[in-house]
Amino acid sequence: MTSQGSLCRRSFLKQSGLLGSMGLLSDPMGSTLMKSQAALKPRQMSFGLVTYLWGKDMALPELLKACESSGLLGVETRTQHAHGVEPSLSKMEREEVKKRFADSPVDLVGYGSNAQFHEDDPDRLRQQLDLAKSYVRLMHDCGGRGVKVKPNGFVQGIPREKTIAQIGHALNELAAFADDWGQQIRVEAHGNGTSELGVMKAIFDTADHPNVGVCWNSNDVDTQGDGLEANFNKVRARFGHTLHVRELDQGSYPYQQLMGLLVHSHYDGWVLLEARTNPKDKVKAMLAQRNVFERMVAAHRS
Repeated sequence: MTSQGSLCRRSFLKQSGLLGSMGLLSDPMGSTLMKSQAALKPRQMSFGLVTYLWGKDMALPELLKACESSGLLGVETRTQHAHGVEPSLSKMEREEVKKRFADSPVDLVGYGSNAQFHEDDPDRLRQQLDLAKSYVRLMHDCGGRGVKVKPNGFVQGIPREKTIAQIGHALNELAAFADDWGQQIRVEAHGNGTSELGVMKAIFDTADHPNVGVCWNSNDVDTQGDGLEANFNKVRARFGHTLHVRELDQGSYPYQQLMGLLVHSHYDGWVLLEARTNPKDKVKAMLAQRNVFERMVAAHRS
């Protein structure tokens, strides 16, 4: 495989534990694909994992085992991590990833890419769109549900309104493409300036394709201005099927209030742990975070 942080093809198959066992074929384009509004979600709000940071060094079998053991039964595979799920995978390797997830209770929720659409150079912007489309095809072939992308800031000397409009138009193009592949586009609230929820709302005023949604990212800026609830309400109607949190029992972010907003607005997607710390026993730490999540949610459902 390439220098994108993935394994060579034979090493990938060996680490996946699937050499000599050919599995499920990807559906051909258009055969059984679901359109954007039929993209699968959990039946109720559920807790899962982004491989950043606790799963970044786990090969795919180890990752699936850790998720199953901890009860975090959905995973967003971040690019350039040890799981090796990258666009450079061959058709056979993609089939093996799909089979590995199909044989597991763990859901491949989607892909965490670094594709970004604030670039001021048209050629770089096109390269980022093409990269994002390669992740869309990858997730389709591997049985995933969507791709996370980023705005990812403003460029000095370029009017903010121009960048916001450019990001919105790029997302519409990508969302239409992804819809044909049965994948949802999730836009992480990320980047200097573009992580602000007022800016995200402005982006989504242009990005009006129904197959693109906000990926709430639990940033410190969420509580600024009129506060968490007001900022939450700016973008709640455009939420996708995923959002990100850090460790729920650390720091000053008002996660208990966020869980209440999610419960009372009937959010039924994935709450994905994007951890910052480095505990020795990752599975134990994942289980502990799941327990915190369940207690927080239960407090608002009682």
